[in-house]
Amino acid sequence: MSTLDLADLAEVVDRALREDLRYGPDVTTESTVPADAIGIAEITPRKPGVLAGGPVALAVFERVLDDFAVVRQAPDGSRLVPGEPALIVRGPLRGLLTAERTALNLIGHLSGVATATAQWVDAIAGTGCAVRDTRKTMPGLRLLEKYAVVQGGGVNHRLGLGDAVLIKDNHVLAAGSITAALHAARARAPQLPCEVEVDTLDQLDEALGLRAELVLLDNFTVAECAEAVRRARAAGGITRLEASGGLSLDVARAYAETGVDYVAVGALTHSSPALDLGMDLVSANAQAGASAAG
Repeated sequence: MSTLDLADLAEVVDRALREDLRYGPDVTTESTVPADAIGIAEITPRKPGVLAGGPVALAVFERVLDDFAVVRQAPDGSRLVPGEPALIVRGPLRGLLTAERTALNLIGHLSGVATATAQWVDAIAGTGCAVRDTRKTMPGLRLLEKYAVVQGGGVNHRLGLGDAVLIKDNHVLAAGSITAALHAARARAPQLPCEVEVDTLDQLDEALGLRAELVLLDNFTVAECAEAVRRARAAGGITRLEASGGLSLDVARAYAETGVDYVAVGALTHSSPALDLGMDLVSANAQAGASAAG
């Protein structure tokens, strides 16, 4: 997803803010900050990374503040330098501090996903292979996380269960064979792309004989992936191949250089650490705390 789904974004922001405000308003801020105080706040990375979620943070501020101005906004996908603000906003100080933690939680998490994705993209640069995500996402955050993957230079796999077919081992077991499963899926949803997961080279040959659009090579070694690429090309080269399972950055390039089209990395969305960003006030027209980290 190269653009944000605005309805999904609004739902996520509202749900996140409800968590912070479910017991009442921000009592600390309302006790210490005058109601008419105006401030300028900077969201700044403390470590290098790739930005994702600037518009998400702004959506949080928009939901909390009656009025605010964007002084500076780095575009998503930007490489961040520690100490250089990614986002600067000016508005009512109470609202800025109330929104702070929710905005940082979201932009930090999404930037962490984008940063991890960029590391994989950099590791296999020049091979012709692409880094792809999976459905191993945090519940409720899938569309935002997949957006962050794209900002880091990766590509998306299916967004849900109904936009593509992925025949896995349990589907093969239920249907009786790869052939039976693929025929059934094509009959039910001929308009959708079909991907088949295989565990062995023999299963790959079966899928190639069926002219599968895409085959997922599950837990194949580098040597097995190279052989799979050779067989796919010998079969006409119409089937794309995706390496998946047990991959890590230190072997990413070796897998990519076998000629597979994709490396699938579930860790991009289920295990990426948040990028460390902080929000600091650089100007306020009243005596108030510099930050209200929660």
